[in-house]
Amino acid sequence: MHSFENIEQVKSNIFNINNDAEFENLALELFHYQMENNPVYAPYASLILKGETPDNIFEIPFLPIEFFKIEQVICQGKGVEEVFLSSGTTGDQSKHLVAEMSIYKKSYLKTFQQFYGDIQEYCILALLPSYREREGSSLIYMVDDLITKSKHPKSGFYFDNLAELTDTITELEGKGQKIILFGVTYALLDLAKEFPQKLEHTIIMETGGMKGKRKELLKEEIHAILKTAFTTKNIHSEYGMTELLSQAYSKGNGIFESPNWMKIFIRDVNDPLSILENNKTGGINIIDLANIYSCPFIATQDLGKVNENSTFSVLGRFENSDVRGCNLLVQ
Repeated sequence: MHSFENIEQVKSNIFNINNDAEFENLALELFHYQMENNPVYAPYASLILKGETPDNIFEIPFLPIEFFKIEQVICQGKGVEEVFLSSGTTGDQSKHLVAEMSIYKKSYLKTFQQFYGDIQEYCILALLPSYREREGSSLIYMVDDLITKSKHPKSGFYFDNLAELTDTITELEGKGQKIILFGVTYALLDLAKEFPQKLEHTIIMETGGMKGKRKELLKEEIHAILKTAFTTKNIHSEYGMTELLSQAYSKGNGIFESPNWMKIFIRDVNDPLSILENNKTGGINIIDLANIYSCPFIATQDLGKVNENSTFSVLGRFENSDVRGCNLLVQ
């Protein structure tokens, strides 16, 4: 039996993974735990497995992300410390019931350390206006904590005050202070248009978010506009979602790297149970081992591809209606 004692061991191991074999072993451990304890995942996975047991990581079923909109995805016997909600209207929102917030904190802090180093070297600025009215945003929770942990007096949220934000950036740039500016896409584009300036010590961290604000632009177009306005070589991006407790980062060109406890697989959109080889475009499946108590195995509605060196690219989204549409023929 895969008991709670066992799961404590798994929990202490996920943030110390050194290789693929360790990842696979922990993923299979978590699969067994989920089959015994998750009343949403277990019946779904059983339907797919038809009595078989996965021998390797490629045979583990992925739960469609839509389940987070209609079910309470949490393991039996676990209380809820926090509920993260996606954007969208009530009824169409994903709900992520988080049993242990300490796991989420450890995940994003360790990931930040891995990709960017010591948080106290940075001033963290946040341009996230559309989140002001939103309850339960996992992004706001993370950025708010990064702001606190940076211990810089100028770190903070600048919801829609672009002039004040620009003054702060100019002042800090003049002192050679390292900055990370987290921003939703449309707000960064507004900043680029109204207050372009040369940035030498600032990382622009785009967090997505264009819906309904202006005509959709391709990522390359957005990044080109931002690079020109701020005379900077690369635009960084953060890839996370309400339903995960981990995130990946891109330091430019839309190439993402994930921490050692998160892996991306690409499923064939016409045969969702089969996993494609590298460099093929398909649906993004994610194993997030930090998601111990909700579901670590998620089939998202994002399109992407995995590159040879385990980095990945996100190429857009598909809605259910066009899963077989011709936009997927870009191989």
